[in-house]
Amino acid sequence: MKKILIGKVVSTKMQKTVVVEVERKTTHPAYRKVIVRHKKYKSHNENLELSVGDLVRIEETLPMSKDKHFRVLEKITVKNKTSKPTVKNKK
Repeated sequence: MKKILIGKVVSTKMQKTVVVEVERKTTHPAYRKVIVRHKKYKSHNENLELSVGDLVRIEETLPMSKDKHFRVLEKITVKNKTSKPTVKNKK
């Protein structure tokens, strides 16, 4: 089963590659405080017009290069901050 993650585009400076930052929340085992962790993934972006700050859904694939193991599935649009994300350009 492939991992599917949702994250924010933080860089589009490479050709056919975007850097996506995924945020996850965990609780500290001793203090029970919610900790926010961030991880950046390089993702293959063939056709979609993406810019910094866009929400995207990425999927794990076979390695395309040394660092690139994900591909962009779709761009997600958010109408306002309180609503749930909706899918745009679904294939």
